[in-house]
Amino acid sequence: MDLHLTDRTVLVTGASSGIGLAVTEMLLHEGARVVAVARDRSRLDEAAAALGADPSRLLVASADVTARAEVEAAVAAGVDHFGSLDAVVCNAGRSLMASMSQTSDEQVRDELELKIFGAWNVIRAARPHLAASPVGAVVNTNAILAKQPEAKLAVTSAARAALLNLSRTLGEELAPEGIRVNSVNLGLIDTGQWRRRFEAYRSDGGELDYDVWSADLAAERGISLGRFGRAEEVAFAIVSLLSPRASYITGAHIDVGGGVTRQP
Repeated sequence: MDLHLTDRTVLVTGASSGIGLAVTEMLLHEGARVVAVARDRSRLDEAAAALGADPSRLLVASADVTARAEVEAAVAAGVDHFGSLDAVVCNAGRSLMASMSQTSDEQVRDELELKIFGAWNVIRAARPHLAASPVGAVVNTNAILAKQPEAKLAVTSAARAALLNLSRTLGEELAPEGIRVNSVNLGLIDTGQWRRRFEAYRSDGGELDYDVWSADLAAERGISLGRFGRAEEVAFAIVSLLSPRASYITGAHIDVGGGVTRQP
């Protein structure tokens, strides 16, 4: 199926690894032009080199999404390079696994700033360009934690809920400008964060291999499919929402969580 993304320009944050990299690769495969944004320029350059994309299709830009000026510079660079901007994917993020007693005030502020300003800064900078596009679209990468909070991820759950509500309200506010805003909510996805947690488990004396460890964790979390998701499975949902074929979808969210059943 043609997703009608050929020669459309999409800016993707958190593009140096995991879901952001998978989205970038899928967009390039669909014929889109991509502005790949991440904080670590060296990792970003390595990822771009591995993709092997022509500079006429892929531009890399280093920016901290919590820094407004850096985001504005990345958006401007993308527009200067490609001549337009049709969509953005706000994907930069992380999780803070800590109890209340383990969490500092600074960590609380950092989590809220990353989840909110990580989308707010990008959408604000991109807004006039998206409004000028006939297919303006935003997809925010979020988490099922926004609706199913966990005590061990209390601050991240709260920040995710704030982002979910922000996405819904922006979907309403920006609709008259022809800009669609949607979210993709993740469950447990096999990315670098979980690999690092597995390594910590093994360093603490854990004996299970990754497949068994992750399957046990999936069962504990009530995931019906019994496994972690893959980055490309999330990328498909994101790219589908970016497609003009999804032109009547806004203010919505799609769960990519393998059928989590802890709550309705």
